[in-house]
Amino acid sequence: MDSGGSTDMTLAFELEALKALADPNAVFSNARQWTEYVGVVSEKPTYVVTNFTRKHRVRQDFFSGPRGVEESLENISGQFDTDRHVFVGVDEEDEAVAEATGWEFLHVEDAAEAAGWTLTTGEPEDEAAEEQTRDDWP
Repeated sequence: MDSGGSTDMTLAFELEALKALADPNAVFSNARQWTEYVGVVSEKPTYVVTNFTRKHRVRQDFFSGPRGVEESLENISGQFDTDRHVFVGVDEEDEAVAEATGWEFLHVEDAAEAAGWTLTTGEPEDEAAEEQTRDDWP
């Protein structure tokens, strides 16, 4: 992201976009340097978002709670009055929600490249590594 521009921004990550990043805590710490507010929105139940953010020590300024992504983005833009509202997502559905709510959309891969964030290598490899560890058990 352009750290030379305005920091008057609200940044929302769709949960799946956040899961695509290798170190969500570092991403949030970095984003706080050039945004006013940063948080997570998702269609998933609140406990799923809460469990993920606790596990990764992500301190969010807002989250979607029991609402869906579209309603959450509308509420967030009403609560957090910044010049820009940017939604980081993973697919066309996320892009459509951003457009419907007046948010700018960034695909997680583009956001990661612009900000220097590392993407995960993928779950199948993680599961394979876990299985290899189990082979070492007596």
